Amino acid sequence: MPILTGKRIILREYRKEDLTYIRKWVNNLEITQHLSHIFLYPHTMNATESFLNSMLDGSSGMKGFIIANKETEEYIGQIDLIKIDWVNRVGTLGIVIGNTEKLGKGYGTEAIKLIQEFAFNKLNLHKLDLEVRAYNKRAIKCYKKCGFIEEGRIRENYFIDGKYTDTLFMGILKNEWVMTENVK
Repeated sequence: MPILTGKRIILREYRKEDLTYIRKWVNNLEITQHLSHIFLYPHTMNATESFLNSMLDGSSGMKGFIIANKETEEYIGQIDLIKIDWVNRVGTLGIVIGNTEKLGKGYGTEAIKLIQEFAFNKLNLHKLDLEVRAYNKRAIKCYKKCGFIEEGRIRENYFIDGKYTDTLFMGILKNEWVMTENVK
């Protein structure tokens, strides 16, 4: 698997030693409140190990990278193509910054830009898409900064903290990405 290199980070392969870092966030509400309902219940060590093993042996169906410090290769988070539709050339993106001290510092933006370049220029995908909850303002701002646009919204379909929230569907086409890259 290639290592993708940015200014401050690399996107590298999953490693056994990442388990310690994943365990630090997988039951941390500050991180998981922005993820799916699979994080409603505590994750056991066995469940985390099973996930990591499925990424290591390729059985998960996802294609992904660890977001790591460029100098030390220490874990910061994960960015994955949760699924790839090879017929239509569409990849669905998932990302988590697993260290609260690294939130809001631009690591997610840098990781998304690296995976966009990989997805569009190496995998020849036509589109990247994702879904995000409307209350996750920091993520929405990041996605817009990376050129994603809102393509749709399902109203009040996600229940969290005693109230319903919307789910936004966002996407970016390869030709839109090329235009944003040329603006730099």
